[in-house]
Amino acid sequence: MHGFDRPIYTNITYPFPINPPFVPTDNPTGCYRTVFHIPKEWKGRRILLHFEAVDSAFFAWVNGVPIGYSQDSRLPAEFEVTDCCHPCDSDKENVLAVQVMRWSDGSYLEDQDHWRLSGIHRDVLLLSKPQIFITDYFFKATMDENFSLADIEVEVEIDSHKQDWEHVSTLSIEAALYDNSGLSNSLDADLSSANVVNLKPKPKPTRSPCLGFHGYVLGGKIENPKLWSSEHPNLYTLVVLLKDAMGKLIECESCQVGIRNVVLAHKQMLVNGCPVVLRGVNRHEHHPRLGKTNIEACMIKDLILMRQNNINAVRNSHYPQHSRWYELCDIFGLYVIDEANIETHGFDENSHFKHPTLEPIWANAMLDRVVGMVERDKNHACIIVWSLGNESSYGPNHSSMSRWIRERDPTRLLHYEGGGSRTSSTDIVCPMYMRVWDIIKIAKDPSETRPLILCEYSHAMGNSNGNIDAYWMAIDSTFGLQGGFIWDWVDQGLLKEDSDGSKFWAYGGDFGDTPNDSNFCLNGIVWPDRTIHPAVHEVKYLYQPIKISSADNILKIKNGHFFETTEALDFSWVLQGDGCVLGSGSLNVPTLAPQTSHLINMESSPWFSLWSTYAAKEVFLSVNVKQRYQTRWAKDGHLLASAQLCLPQENGFVPHAIAFSSSPLACERTGDSVIISKNNAWKIKVNSQLGTIDSWKELPDNTVELSTVYYGLPGNLPKPDDAALSQAPESTLFQVNMLCRIYESGNMVLEYEANPRADLPPLPRVGVVFNAEKSLSHVTWYGRGPFECYPDRKAAAHVGVYESSVEDLHVPYIAPGECGGRADVRWMALRNADGLGLYASVHGESPPMQMSASYYGTAELDRATHVHKLVKGDGIEVHLDHKHMGLGGDDSWSPCVHEQYMLPPTRYTFSMRLCPLLPSSSCHDIYKSQLPQVK
Repeated sequence: MHGFDRPIYTNITYPFPINPPFVPTDNPTGCYRTVFHIPKEWKGRRILLHFEAVDSAFFAWVNGVPIGYSQDSRLPAEFEVTDCCHPCDSDKENVLAVQVMRWSDGSYLEDQDHWRLSGIHRDVLLLSKPQIFITDYFFKATMDENFSLADIEVEVEIDSHKQDWEHVSTLSIEAALYDNSGLSNSLDADLSSANVVNLKPKPKPTRSPCLGFHGYVLGGKIENPKLWSSEHPNLYTLVVLLKDAMGKLIECESCQVGIRNVVLAHKQMLVNGCPVVLRGVNRHEHHPRLGKTNIEACMIKDLILMRQNNINAVRNSHYPQHSRWYELCDIFGLYVIDEANIETHGFDENSHFKHPTLEPIWANAMLDRVVGMVERDKNHACIIVWSLGNESSYGPNHSSMSRWIRERDPTRLLHYEGGGSRTSSTDIVCPMYMRVWDIIKIAKDPSETRPLILCEYSHAMGNSNGNIDAYWMAIDSTFGLQGGFIWDWVDQGLLKEDSDGSKFWAYGGDFGDTPNDSNFCLNGIVWPDRTIHPAVHEVKYLYQPIKISSADNILKIKNGHFFETTEALDFSWVLQGDGCVLGSGSLNVPTLAPQTSHLINMESSPWFSLWSTYAAKEVFLSVNVKQRYQTRWAKDGHLLASAQLCLPQENGFVPHAIAFSSSPLACERTGDSVIISKNNAWKIKVNSQLGTIDSWKELPDNTVELSTVYYGLPGNLPKPDDAALSQAPESTLFQVNMLCRIYESGNMVLEYEANPRADLPPLPRVGVVFNAEKSLSHVTWYGRGPFECYPDRKAAAHVGVYESSVEDLHVPYIAPGECGGRADVRWMALRNADGLGLYASVHGESPPMQMSASYYGTAELDRATHVHKLVKGDGIEVHLDHKHMGLGGDDSWSPCVHEQYMLPPTRYTFSMRLCPLLPSSSCHDIYKSQLPQVK
């Protein structure tokens, strides 16, 4: 990221020729030097040099003395450098030199789908330790069946110089647990007031907890412990003390720990006895300026956004992440799948070499990565599942890794998708991108006793995440389905400066990197700067823990939490008719215990009188749920959940009628145009050759009708002459019949019949497109919004009246494409600064339409490779679509639009109404009005 060598983005293909275990001799290498002094206070102590992570391998020297080598780009390496450093009282500078190689044999195990960046990307620490010190400890808690008693055990290991081992027998280890809620922020806080339990030494086990363990085991019990979960992330402070024979403190270690229970039941993963649902995302470490380097502010930003949008779980894809990330997940309450830094996906493309998991020569290297992950992260309550890695096939080496983890840590479950996601090395059926109907089939398979949790689903590449509601309808209603992790959290765009000085988000190939996978790194639901994509609204809605529904005149409110009541929530309602607010107020809902519901009879509700007496085409009830108090991730008043319900209209609707005069319309043919006008009040020019409206100036039972037939021909054929168009040419791909009816009021009704050829593929859209003047830059609509939504991604978008500038309708996806649409639009209006403009609505029996208005036409969106290269057109391209294909999103590489959102090549009929707008015109009144029937 500092200009040495270049970033490389590739998904599957290795960025160098496969010839394991060798890497190219042309191996970019970074050489680093820095100096340091040893503080005088460290005299007589041991000095450790700690690298939190270096990509991909490195040698290190202190004062010219080689101290070691390490590889594994995502785990720490630590060296004792006491004897290499100058004495504390010396004025000499100590020189640390590090040589980092971009590629090593370890790179064959690091073929993850992300930017390949090399260097020192995490902290380098110099640590001071006493001659005998605590090297490691492992906090464990087991629960009784009622979760009222926790049996605590802490394994502690120490390290000593050989000459000091004779003193080890005289040492003592003590440990205590403190309740964080009992600790104040004061510097003189009394720890004893928060003391929960002092842990006592236990007899050394006859069988070591793990191979090579020679430490101490301390234990104790806690009655009615405060359990850790995503909903209640209760933490305790563990303090481990090492003392000498006189009771003098030698060293102290401390960390935050949580008490919770994770077990496997029939088709369920239970956390503290409950089948929690994982509403998750995959997260790569990514910063748009710093690459793989982490900063705490960015981590906290991620967690705040996740919690604000009802995300309660994260899969660390696909490697152990910064140690501070786990501490923050403990605090914020995120369930974590911690994943080993192993991926060998590129071997799928090579027939000459087996996957490393099948080769004994790779066994130790793979196991080392799993061991390093577990030993570094084992004390974090947030981690409920260990993962053996990602997309690395399946073989004996995976079996060995799973056996080691199950022996070392039986308090967590095991996950691995490779080999078909149902091998003996995984406790969870964890497929990626499996279709909804297939996950339901597995969940209902009586021979499969494990829960199914999608390790990756809903590929968020660009304008995507369609069909995600179908997954959650299945998850919420099918026993054995327990959630999933969206791919993925953040667009992996890197900030780059273009030749003209403009800055933009770069993707694969923008740095001259080859091979590359172009924009396939842009799969996030947030942009690189953590601005949210419109799809986040859909995720928040489907992930919300409070579920609101109605049936048979009964409103149902369900508390989907497993541990939290609704005591801290406020409920309210808003009633709308045809986009106008009819009333609102608070909703009296009793405190709901976890997994309980409350029913409200609509006829006794506070909105019933408004609903039953108002004459409207349609009435919508919105229910909002807000947090009453501030939390770590949101202020008081934060919207936790919402829903909108369409109420049946039994009282009928009587539209207003328009008054019409008998003034005649004038028609005049001039060249290729037909000019229709009324007493110089307005004039419409129609192109008689194309059947389109060339101009409409604003200068009731008479009408003028224009009939036009369009033929869609392949673009490579010459246009036939007029004589040949007396009937449809054989090469016609589709035929569209249009009837344009112009009323003397200036209203216009367009009626369409579209007939595509039966052998055409599914259609992307069926509707009307036109260009409007740039001055008509203010858009108002009655439909779903306010954010971008499409037929298969609209569950979160409420129906209402919204307004926006044309500029703000555009969604700046890094790689441009179809965007900015609004679904289920009843009417829309374009106006200029003076209030003059154009109104358009569905007409007759036509259903609501899909609408978009943009300075960038479809051709321009297709041309530009990056959002900053888009060029605005001369006008505004407006799409009013009777039907629009869904976005899809089950994945991004196969046909994934669900059948109900496809547009087959069949006959489509629809009509829409257009009329001019004056500053005084009311779109609401126009919508409720009725045009006279033509006889």
